[in-house]
Amino acid sequence: MLFLSALLLIVAFLTGSAPLGHAVLSRAGVNVRVNNPHNLGVENVLYRVGPQLAAVTALLDAAKGLLAVLMAASLGQPEVTVMAALAAYLGHLNPPRALFGDTPPRGRGNLVLLGVLAGLAVTGALPLWVCALPVLVYAAVAGFFGFVSAATLAGLLAFTLAVAALPLGPAAKLAALGLLVAATWRFKENIGRMLDGTEPRLGEAVPLAGRRSDEVVAAFMIHPMNLENFWSARRFAWLRPLVEKGIVSERSVRQMADSLRPMKIGELHGIRTVDGKSIRCYLLSSPLLPDVFRDNPDLATRRAIEGARLAQELGAEVFGLGAFWSVVGNKGIDVQAAVPELTITNGGAYTSGTIKAAIPGILEHFAAEGRDLKHATAAVVGANGVVAFGIARTIAPQVAKLIMIGRDAERLERTAATLRRAAKDTEIIATTSYDTLKDADLIFTATSDPNPVIFPQHVKSGAWIFDEGRPADVDESVQAIPGVRVIPGGVVRPPGGMTSNIDLQFGEGQVPACLAETLIIAATGEHHRKSLGQQTLTENINFFVEQAEKLGFQVVD
Repeated sequence: MLFLSALLLIVAFLTGSAPLGHAVLSRAGVNVRVNNPHNLGVENVLYRVGPQLAAVTALLDAAKGLLAVLMAASLGQPEVTVMAALAAYLGHLNPPRALFGDTPPRGRGNLVLLGVLAGLAVTGALPLWVCALPVLVYAAVAGFFGFVSAATLAGLLAFTLAVAALPLGPAAKLAALGLLVAATWRFKENIGRMLDGTEPRLGEAVPLAGRRSDEVVAAFMIHPMNLENFWSARRFAWLRPLVEKGIVSERSVRQMADSLRPMKIGELHGIRTVDGKSIRCYLLSSPLLPDVFRDNPDLATRRAIEGARLAQELGAEVFGLGAFWSVVGNKGIDVQAAVPELTITNGGAYTSGTIKAAIPGILEHFAAEGRDLKHATAAVVGANGVVAFGIARTIAPQVAKLIMIGRDAERLERTAATLRRAAKDTEIIATTSYDTLKDADLIFTATSDPNPVIFPQHVKSGAWIFDEGRPADVDESVQAIPGVRVIPGGVVRPPGGMTSNIDLQFGEGQVPACLAETLIIAATGEHHRKSLGQQTLTENINFFVEQAEKLGFQVVD
């Protein structure tokens, strides 16, 4: 009997994992990863695939649960039948990778649950009221709160409590509890979204690529710069007092952050271009801290790829890599190769464009205050990078002396040699020492360092500093030096009244230029303009500057 029970449970698991809906949709030419209900909701699946296909796949899912329970009921043991219900649900949630490859579709399994409840009622394994109770609770919670995930969990909680009250063996009661635990784990991301205020409700129109001609959808990947940023997400805020009281160690929090897959933590609303196009942007995050990008680049690349797949599931047309995400996977090339159906950009072109647009104004204001550029010394920090080199190339012919500071001395000297040929009248120095900044009247900085690199001992009175670094390269204490002016760079104000539930640290209604590039690509449909790898084409820089002006994006100076 034990062997037969185990065999029936295995059969129930395999029945639940059978890719029936997947097969139907795939044969119809539908990308199941993009059109799955885990992220998009039933209403959007109906929109994507139509009512007939949606109904067929729904019936097949319910039939899997029903069939698994009916087969187990042939043994005549209610405990085994309830355990088969759990096995079928687990099979649907975690199908063998052999059936789907490395990335199986992630459904909620609500129809499978409905099927197993019907089976438990029909076979008499459980009283009818016990099987009907979770359905009624589901309907009540969904109708009142509008959250499908919360309704499912509430229904399963009622089911678990009802089964616990029945005169059944512990196996059946543990199986009912297992359904609740499995669903809670499946809905952990939805729970996080509810806490963050980003989970869509029933009836709420969720943006999808191509759904409306006047609306486009993008997604952007961010990460916390420090633990303070980590706590700002409401789903993680509960950890802060535990760390402060020593109950949970900071190291444990960091390890947890490393293990978390990308998640949707926010959304930008209210962006509308001059020509009337609405842009919706999901903010995604895998909460890796800056040191992880340096110490474990393979993990960072893997998380970026997972983020791109999530963006695709959410219906985005373009996926932007922000902050340190922009340098992972060969600056986005590997991410694009892994998810070719989605446009990936690291935002480098428009970031360079905002600098290109801002530098003339900065130099003009500098000269207007009686400062002679032809006798001035300028410094560029992070000159090994593409953005900083672009700055150096722009200002070199306009100043008397240019100091280029970077970490790779050999590469820096080659870059300096190139500039010396183009700006023969300018003295150009390549160095790795920050002490030389003390001579600079103008400082342009664009490093990828997670911590400030410019401190009061590096800056003389009256110096102007254009800080393109994110996070900021200039320590706040520099502001106290007499006459010093620190100008943040690469900050853009999108058109319309943008709002966000996440503080992006760029000021109200403002975003980094790399995010703005993501939005511009989505708005214009010029997906081939994406920025990937080390090279940034001049024609793309000019394109983003021109299109930003046409669409109503404003560089903040």
